[in-house]
Amino acid sequence: MNEDTKLTKAKIRFAEEGRFLTGTTSTPYDDRVPPGQGLVKGFPVLDLGIKPNIAPEQWSLRIYGAVESEVTISWQDLTNNLPQTDIVVDIHCVTAWTHLDCSWRGVLTNDLMRLIALNPEAKFVMIHGSDGYSTNLSLEDFLEESCLIAHTMKGEPLDLDHGAPARLVLSTLYFWKSPKWISAIEFLTEDQPGYWEQRSYHNRGNPWNEERYGTPVKPAPAPAPVEMVEPEPLPARRKPSFWDDLKQFLS
Repeated sequence: MNEDTKLTKAKIRFAEEGRFLTGTTSTPYDDRVPPGQGLVKGFPVLDLGIKPNIAPEQWSLRIYGAVESEVTISWQDLTNNLPQTDIVVDIHCVTAWTHLDCSWRGVLTNDLMRLIALNPEAKFVMIHGSDGYSTNLSLEDFLEESCLIAHTMKGEPLDLDHGAPARLVLSTLYFWKSPKWISAIEFLTEDQPGYWEQRSYHNRGNPWNEERYGTPVKPAPAPAPVEMVEPEPLPARRKPSFWDDLKQFLS
């Protein structure tokens, strides 16, 4: 991964300042647009400044980690051999814009899982992009019913700005959790932070709970060894004398 770009540094500063936070929460059943979001007609383009130009026929998706055996998905698999699903969802970016009714076509992660023998200990997923980007998800979020590997957006093949040849689309979380130029899916037994999660973004990113930012998730340092010290015995209490009783009586 190259050094942080100006845009990346600005977004880190926004996280440190708590930019866009309103302090309110909602649910998708109460409000279609999450707290602090504004509607846009276009589709803003945000990335790390690296746009890998991969020919579709050269693209592949590696699936590895806590699985019985690795699986590789080809472009032919993604676009023809596996079940194709169309979804229309709203997209919510952590930078406070929302784009309504965006259509996508691709392979649902639930359909992809039919090809994978997952180890019982696998509870988390790391999604990797060809640009060096990564983001972590719980297995539950990865298997959300509309989550898919998309190759088509609004009826047209994905263009380079939006992650061609393929990207993840997970509309129930902020859109940094949907990596462009997806190249690998890694199943994990323990949670690990991705690119933005190491740079002050929230570990999950639920837009209705306004989970924009949070403490960077880093391995906790090993506790310092505690030296056991024998406590000093308390001084023996002296039995009150006659003069002690008399002083207390006269006071």
